[in-house]
Formats: sequence, C-alpha cells, structure tokens
Amino acid sequence: MSHTVRGVVAAGKGAPVRVEQIVVPDPGPGEALVRVKACGVCHTDLHYREGSINDDFPFLLGHEAAGLIEAVGDGVDGLAPGDYVIIAWRAPCGTCRSCRRGRPWYCFDSRNATQAMTLADGTRLSPALGIGAFAELTLVAAGQAVKVDPAARPEAAGLVGCGVMAGFGAAVNTGGVQRGDSVAVIGCGGVGNAAIAGATIAGARKVIAVDVDPRKLEWARRFGATDVVNATETDPVEAIKALTGGNGADVVIEAVGRPETYRQAFFARDLAGTLVQVGVPDPSMTIELPMIELFGRGGALKSSWYGDCLPSRDFPLLIDLYLSGRLDLDGFVSETIGLDDVEEAFARMQRGEVLRSVVVL
Repeated sequence: MSHTVRGVVAAGKGAPVRVEQIVVPDPGPGEALVRVKACGVCHTDLHYREGSINDDFPFLLGHEAAGLIEAVGDGVDGLAPGDYVIIAWRAPCGTCRSCRRGRPWYCFDSRNATQAMTLADGTRLSPALGIGAFAELTLVAAGQAVKVDPAARPEAAGLVGCGVMAGFGAAVNTGGVQRGDSVAVIGCGGVGNAAIAGATIAGARKVIAVDVDPRKLEWARRFGATDVVNATETDPVEAIKALTGGNGADVVIEAVGRPETYRQAFFARDLAGTLVQVGVPDPSMTIELPMIELFGRGGALKSSWYGDCLPSRDFPLLIDLYLSGRLDLDGFVSETIGLDDVEEAFARMQRGEVLRSVVVL
C-alpha cells in the first residue's frame, strides 16, 4: 500500500518550491515509515533548490526532522510503531572500509531507503540527504531513525538531525575541544552557534564568536560566547589574538565556507592549533596559502562531516543535555511555520533574520 501526502518539492534549479501531492510507499525490508512532526529549514535545502548539490531534480526537500515511527518493514529490529525518533542522514553500513576500521562516523556507504517516493504522476523524487522530510510522511532506512526521549519537543529535537549536530560535533568530536581550551568560531548562524554551545559544554575557558551581523553576535552570547568580534569593525585575526594573550585560539571553527574566512581561521590559530572547517563551500571556490605557513604553524587542518557524529550515540546524548537544561535547543527555533511557508523561510534565512525556521506538521 502507498500513502498520498503533501510535501515540499523543488522542481527545477532556482525555481520557487511548491507543495505537491507525493506518494510514499509502505516500508520494505530494512525500511521505516516516519510521520514527521517537525523539520527545520536548513541552508542545505536551499543549496538543493539552487542546484548547488547536484541536478537530480525534482527534489523532496527537508532533512532536519523528528517524528513518530508509523510502520517498519521486514527484518527491522529495535524500532516499533509509535517510537519517537530523530532522522539522521548518516546510517553506518557496518561493512565499508571505514566501518571495518572502527570509524563508522565516516561511513562511506551510508544507508537510505531502497524504494522511491514519487510525485502523483509517478515521477521519481530525490529526497534531500536521503530523507525528504518536508512531508507528512517520509520513507527512510531503519538505521536513519534514531530513538530519543519523547519528552523533547519535536521543534527542538529535529534540529539535532543536522545543523546542531554538525556544529556541536565540529567542536567536540572533530575539534576535540577540552577543558581550558580557547576556541574561536567564525560564522554565527545555526551551525556556528551550535559549535559555540558545544565548546562551552566541553569546558572551553574562552569562546570567541566572530560575525559581520550584530544580531548574530547577540545570539552567540546566548549560547555561551565569552567574547564577540564584529568583523566589519576590526581584523578578526588580530582581535582573536588580542583575546588570547597574543597567541591565537587553540581551536578555530570555520562555519561560513568561504576562502576569506578559512584564511582568517588558519591565521587565528595558536601554534600547533586546530582548524575545523564545517562551513560548506561552493564547488568553484579555491584557496591559496604559503606552504611555509602550513609547515611552520603545525597543528591540524580538519574538515568536519556532519560533526563526525555517530547518530545512535550522539543524538540521545544531545537530547539528554537539552532535557537537563545544558543545551538550549529552544534558542535555535526562531519561528514555527507550515509546509506552505518554506519558500518565504528561505528568504528570511538568506537575509539573516532567523537561526532556524521550523516546519510543524
């Protein structure tokens, strides 16, 4: 049996999204059908709409979601109808070369549903990040559905599925922030502020937020920034050094994805410091750095894929931090909207007016 529901579809490059009737099949072996309760509007969805990820239109957008298990397919253990879950876009396969080496957070063959969701006329949809959660129902691989405490409201919990996990993990997992470290975060949108929250929880003694928008710098203080730097008023590299005894930060997290901010992050590190890139660049972007600086400054230059997270381990942890009052997920929710409001939410996001708009179903 299949289900006809409403979903947000990007039909062509740059075209405004539309709410369409979509067809979602019952789960097959290893799959789970999820009734979506809330889904955040993430920059990645906009990248899909703009054709910046690939050109496999039409896309069923949405990937930062929480909901309830509606049904599971054959061979699925550990999930049952009614379970409260966050949907992950990484479901480790357990058998690829990275999983076999004990690093499932890098899984090179992450699982997605096998069956396709379609438009009413049978046109196959490409679900964003293998999820497609701007819809009343979505079909995923069972391993993508991670059970968490149902006490967490879905508007907040769903954000763990992408932006919050990416930023928090960039600080804690990739950057390895430890007690007493100094940390700088360049770019204070949803991901950057999640990195600030993660660094604070990890025990950083100084957390420096850098942005060009005073409103975002105020948001950063809410999530634990001890100092803020407006990059339109001062050189952020020199400002970070001044705030760290002239040395630079132990860990610098680049959450913008542009060559100029990456370069700032590189030079804002202390000797042997760590740079973590979590901002997603345009494929055409390049950067040039002096090789003597790469050698002479030492340390590590890292990219953070999804916060190097293991969803089955990290999602429940972040929800526990939220429920104990230590991680302010509610602070990321700028507004709640309906499926029909996603295109307007993209515009507000581009203008920097929101941390997250969240679709509630």
